[in-house]
Amino acid sequence: MYPIGTPGTPWGENEKRQWLELQSVKRSYAEEVLTKLTALPETLTRVQYGALPYDTERYPLYALLSKSPTDGAPWVLITGGVHGYETSGVQGAILFANEYSAAYNGKVNFVIVPCVSPWGYETINRWNPKAVDPNRSFKSDSPAAESQLLMDFVNSLPFDITLHVDLHETTDTDNSEFRPALAARDAIEQKTWNIPDGFYLVADTQQPCIALQEAMIREVKQVTHIAPADDSGRIIGETLLSEGVIGYDKKALFLCGGFTNAPMCSTTEVYPDSPSATDEICNLAQVAAIGGALRYLLSDTNAQ
Repeated sequence: MYPIGTPGTPWGENEKRQWLELQSVKRSYAEEVLTKLTALPETLTRVQYGALPYDTERYPLYALLSKSPTDGAPWVLITGGVHGYETSGVQGAILFANEYSAAYNGKVNFVIVPCVSPWGYETINRWNPKAVDPNRSFKSDSPAAESQLLMDFVNSLPFDITLHVDLHETTDTDNSEFRPALAARDAIEQKTWNIPDGFYLVADTQQPCIALQEAMIREVKQVTHIAPADDSGRIIGETLLSEGVIGYDKKALFLCGGFTNAPMCSTTEVYPDSPSATDEICNLAQVAAIGGALRYLLSDTNAQ
């Protein structure tokens, strides 16, 4: 039984306050994220699009944009750290921006948001301080400042997003902490499943673009292993659409991957708790997924 709340009763403000009091800072957003955004390649510029209201000085929010956009080139959105505890989403986005993005200059324009949820990054949390999941909050009048600020920023840009890659992880703590907390908070039963050992993708069931997902899987295979289906032929309870690919209705679930209306989108899921995983492998898997998506985008654009 989860240590907060009464079984069968959803949390009120008192329980959410109890939960918040148990959280603590475990790492530094300033040291691990912001310092890495000070020496960008010449092709990118840093733009502050807001700050989290919990502590505006501690948690400024940044996007990295193409400094001299190429007319006619597609705009690509890369988001990391929507769930702050999913480390390679943040560090993979930064690694791609700093070391790989310049290779696409003149072909692709970028909006890279490395850490959507810096409070979650520091406290290694899925939720924000209000016990709200930002990745279920991409909707009008969002209850999550992280989601609302990102939506307001991206929707204010004078161009459409063609491709959105949202970088995530699936961790053992999903089963040991975050799903039990969700069950307690909402007084609901949670389905159980084994955490898949390996990388997988979540497509949008409304526009799955399987060829895009397959191109990403091919690239990631060169870095790490792809999650196999379980004994029921599923990954985290969902039917496979292709090898290592499942689907969610991203708009219906108010997921980050669904808010832009981009015709191409994919959510990565790295497994950092695998016996064969390292921080470097996890970050490079995120980079490989982005690379596969970009190569597919450019080949698809050229074919039109």
